[in-house]
Amino acid sequence: MKLALVQYSPVWEDKKSNREKIKNLVEQIEKVDLIILPELSLTGFTMNTERLSEELTSETYQFYSELALHNKSDLIGGIIEKDSNKYFNTLLHIDSNGKLISKYRKIHPFSYSDEDKFYDKGNDTVISKINGWKSGVSICYDLRFPELYRFYGKERVDLIINIANWPDTRIEHWRTLLKARAIENQCYVAAVNRVGDDPKLHYNGFSSVFDPMGKEIVTNENEEKILIAEIDKKKVEEIRNKFSFLNDIRLI
Repeated sequence: MKLALVQYSPVWEDKKSNREKIKNLVEQIEKVDLIILPELSLTGFTMNTERLSEELTSETYQFYSELALHNKSDLIGGIIEKDSNKYFNTLLHIDSNGKLISKYRKIHPFSYSDEDKFYDKGNDTVISKINGWKSGVSICYDLRFPELYRFYGKERVDLIINIANWPDTRIEHWRTLLKARAIENQCYVAAVNRVGDDPKLHYNGFSSVFDPMGKEIVTNENEEKILIAEIDKKKVEEIRNKFSFLNDIRLI
């Protein structure tokens, strides 16, 4: 499977400008199976949920649907989802026909930045099928909680996806945790972080793909860039057959 990781610098709380930026960046991509955007892809990591939230099938979903259809690729993107009087930091999986396949609501809002005061907590893990790959999805701060990924590992996912707005001050945590999630669950990890600045923080990217042995296949620091990586499901099967670590789990 061929992945395109869209590492870019969103314009703060400006969906229209960000739709144009993403369209221009994605125009560079030749045929891939999956396009992945960062967390809260069109707004940045804002707490302005009331003004910027949308019903699930509103303009952001339509934009993602058209982008996926135009590129004939599946797409993962973020949205501030409004559901009645609740707001969620949500990841959408759109298939290459522009159809919504699944949504994941961030289970662990980042209390250090008061995200939990503006966004409700998701309750459900989500495994989405992408071209025959079992893919467990997650958002940013979720990465610090290995229990979520252990569930995905026990369900034998082939790929773990994380979309993020992870600041440069803790970027070594990001890099270490991504590698650990790949090693401990013996699968690929594809993670997309933003670059640039918001009103409070600086972001330096390091979007990455790790293989099931923890080897980094691709990464990039600071640039707005499309990162392309090819991954092979046979490698997941080979590693799990050779090292039966997942079969030996006893505590969960």
